Amino acid sequence: MIEGIGIEHFLVVSTLMFFTGICGFIIRRNLITMLMSIELILNSVNINFLVFNRYLYPDQMQGHFFSLFIVGIAAAEASVAIALIINIYRSLQNIDVENVNEMKY
Repeated sequence: MIEGIGIEHFLVVSTLMFFTGICGFIIRRNLITMLMSIELILNSVNINFLVFNRYLYPDQMQGHFFSLFIVGIAAAEASVAIALIINIYRSLQNIDVENVNEMKY
C-alpha cells in the first residue's frame, strides 16, 4: 500500500498543505476562506502525526489517537465558527474581515 512511498513524499505534501493554509489565512479577507485555511492547516498536522507514527512506531497508535482528537476539535471549531459567521452576516450583510471591527450583542 504505502511501502513504495517514502516519508519525504508525505512530508512534502503536508508542508505544501500547511503553507497553503498559512498563506490563505494571511492573504484572504473572507471569513469562510479563513476557516477553510485553518482546516487545511489542521489536516496537514494530522498527516504529520500519522506519518511519523507509521514510520517511527508502527506497532503503536498514538498518532491515530491524536489525529482523531484533532478531527473532533476541528469539527467543534468549525461549527462554532460557522455559527459566528452566520450571526455576523445577519447583522452586517457582509463577511469580510475589514467590515467586522467590533462585536455587539
